[in-house]
Amino acid sequence: MKPLFLPCVFLLLAACASVPARPSDPFEGGSSVPPESATNSALIARGAAYAAANCASCHAIGATGDSPRTMAPAFRDIGKRYPVAQLSEAFAEGIVTAHPDMPEFILTSDDNRALIAYLESIQVGGTPGSR
Repeated sequence: MKPLFLPCVFLLLAACASVPARPSDPFEGGSSVPPESATNSALIARGAAYAAANCASCHAIGATGDSPRTMAPAFRDIGKRYPVAQLSEAFAEGIVTAHPDMPEFILTSDDNRALIAYLESIQVGGTPGSR
């Protein structure tokens, strides 16, 4: 019986070596960090959800359409007035405008990053000072 033991061990090891290893996590290549595109997509989706829940009653929040309130700028055009990335500080401290109907919003850091990512994703071109 001992003579069969060693060949069986070798066959078992050879079979294991021919099976490709699968990553232990859901991201390609076995990395525990999601690919940047997946992270950005999730962040943009979170920002879109925040805008839909908190801003859509006054602003056009998508890539098309008119704002429900004519004085409220469409989100896709905000980059023509302000550098979008620089709005992060205003969102964190509480955005206040001269318009009396605009509520004051203070965003959490996660909502802030998400809303900025979303706003950047829908801009139609033009930046302040580019004219």
